[in-house]
Amino acid sequence: MDPNPDLDRFDSRRSTAYARNGMVATSQPLAAQAGVAALREGGNAFDAAVTTAAALNVVEPMSTGIGGDAFALYRTADGDVGAFRSCGGAPADATLGTVRERVAERSGVDPVEATMPGAGPLAVTVPGTVRGWERLLADHGRRSLSAALGPAIEYATEGFPVSEVIADMWTVAETLFTDDDAREEYLLDGRSPEPGEVMRLPDLGGTLSTIATEGADAFYEGPLADRIAEAVRERGGLLAATDLADFEPEYVDPVSTTYRGAEVYELPPNNQGLVALEALNVAAELDAGGYDYDSAERVHYFAESLKRAFHDGHHYITDPEFEDVPALGSKSYAAERAATVGDRAGSVSIGGPGAPPEDGDTVLLTVADDEGNVVSFINSIFGHFGSGVVVPGTGITLQNRGSSFSLDPDHPNRIEPGKRPFHTLIPGLVQFDRDDWAAFGVMGGYMQPQGHLQVLANLLDYGMPLQAAMDAPRWRYREDGSLAVEDRFPEGLLPKLARRGHEVVIQPPSAFGGGQITRLTEGVVSGATEPRKDGTAAGF
Repeated sequence: MDPNPDLDRFDSRRSTAYARNGMVATSQPLAAQAGVAALREGGNAFDAAVTTAAALNVVEPMSTGIGGDAFALYRTADGDVGAFRSCGGAPADATLGTVRERVAERSGVDPVEATMPGAGPLAVTVPGTVRGWERLLADHGRRSLSAALGPAIEYATEGFPVSEVIADMWTVAETLFTDDDAREEYLLDGRSPEPGEVMRLPDLGGTLSTIATEGADAFYEGPLADRIAEAVRERGGLLAATDLADFEPEYVDPVSTTYRGAEVYELPPNNQGLVALEALNVAAELDAGGYDYDSAERVHYFAESLKRAFHDGHHYITDPEFEDVPALGSKSYAAERAATVGDRAGSVSIGGPGAPPEDGDTVLLTVADDEGNVVSFINSIFGHFGSGVVVPGTGITLQNRGSSFSLDPDHPNRIEPGKRPFHTLIPGLVQFDRDDWAAFGVMGGYMQPQGHLQVLANLLDYGMPLQAAMDAPRWRYREDGSLAVEDRFPEGLLPKLARRGHEVVIQPPSAFGGGQITRLTEGVVSGATEPRKDGTAAGF
């Protein structure tokens, strides 16, 4: 086998970016520039991460915002490895019976047959972003929350030109938003903006200015919190101002495994990091990365590894404060699961009753600085424009993360008051060597652990440079059992997969996520983004 497949297939026509002082990689160029400016002005990687995330709230508002949740994996300049979770739970009034009755009233079904709605007020959970930003800066950054919000406020109030991929994603707002206030804030005369057209979000800019002046408490307590809760409840939801006031972010212990000599870190439950770790471990047992890169065997064995990990994760992963979660990331368990893999596609379902929605959108950003800080930061409102609930006069779009709950009373991820849902968001961190670290991730609902698996294999099994690892064509196992692929795979590969029993379908690049990576090694920072988004890797 050739360990270095055709590395000249740079479909994005990009090469890996290199710098000495710092690097930011994310899905929108203006946001990346805001993060680099924070580094230039004396901030560290944590300052740049929050600054970039806040800017993305404005320039990519359908994917992220202060109405959602935020997570981080990081390695500090002192060598500490940590995980940060700023994720709210279900409202205190969201009992299984109450939610079932509300859904039944809205949809006309029997309460016993009710399922969680994909959007709307009942899908709203407590937003964690704003207190997460403030806490991460206070504990690890050098700059104030006010300084971090500065570029976002300027983009919102002065305007910014909309980039191409984001303009396409923005079209959802034309049919999703029915409230006049939301349509006025996020549409131009009832339509979404065209690429290059200047958008202003004055209500959101005003809210960010209030938070910059008064701190995170302005979001979680007082008049603004009351307005958020009122917007949800008057539409039939259950969020209360007390749910907001009670929220606090937390630090958790990351989970990890080794793969090809590297240590890979992920977030523990309630996030799906264990799915990525189990898939890596099963793939290692099968030596999936030992096959030729352009072979059907490689795709088959990696996909079968991932499918089993999804099946287990979607059944067991939930809020560990409510249910025990098995050690899905252990090597011994992976050996058991690998023994069930054959040379044909298995019938293991990756979804099933109570599984969370397959698709979602989000933003991921990665930062590395010359001091040794490496940060993978992820921020999301889940679906395009989240729940579709925009708090009048504020520009705050609330997330639909509650759609990941189950209304099956026997499912571990059933909705309960205060419970955090199964969360797709997983920033990634990998240690290649003692002083060689990378922050990475791939966005997009179920695509996230699948993207982690493929990018890591590209780097560790096949020796690809960062940009090539991001550009390489991807596959994606879908909930319906099909194996979706991009149309850039070698000729003849797809029929071979079909003969192994895979139902192969070709899907556009937008179905395969959007990844970022920054790496720090030997005093040099490097970074890459990918052609499936509007992103850039910017350094200095």
